[in-house]
Amino acid sequence: MMTRMIAALAAPLAALAFIGCAHAQPSDPTHPDAVVQYGGPDPIIIETAEGPVELIAEIADTEASRQRGLMHRESIGPNEAMLFDFEVEQPVAIWMANTLISLDILYVRADGTIAKIIAHAQPLSRRSLPSDFPVLGVIEIAGGRAGELGIAPGDLVRHALFGTWETGEAALEEADDADSDEEPGEDADEDTGEPVEEAAE
Repeated sequence: MMTRMIAALAAPLAALAFIGCAHAQPSDPTHPDAVVQYGGPDPIIIETAEGPVELIAEIADTEASRQRGLMHRESIGPNEAMLFDFEVEQPVAIWMANTLISLDILYVRADGTIAKIIAHAQPLSRRSLPSDFPVLGVIEIAGGRAGELGIAPGDLVRHALFGTWETGEAALEEADDADSDEEPGEDADEDTGEPVEEAAE
């Protein structure tokens, strides 16, 4: 009888212990199984010499999300990004430990200008990649994408973090209008843009 009572009490306790283990999350945000919350997604506009470029970024604005970054991810889309908000302008360093994909790293000053770019940062490297300048944010995009989009040091990043978003939205609209509203040619109707046939003499 005593053995049955002990067994009856042990079963619920074992079940509770199993449930507790199942719901426990690693406290280290860099652990593959850790659950980390990000802000966004937010649009970012970068003013390049070739025109504005729009990216969609997750926002790493907590200690845990800044530590985790893009670790353990197997891919990133061509127009996807992660924006690290360091809260105060300061020299920072990034490393690629536990990061499986090559990235371009854009270091951004508080005024939104790009101070430095590291292209094709090596996956899984523990080498420190310093900003060399005080920066407020860092943007990570797919390796080689900065060159493809014409992004260069000195370009302006437009996002609320840098207080530059409103003018960036207007610039993107102007670029879209310029692409779609081209002036009709000399032999086109001004209202419709359709070709106009010459009258025979």
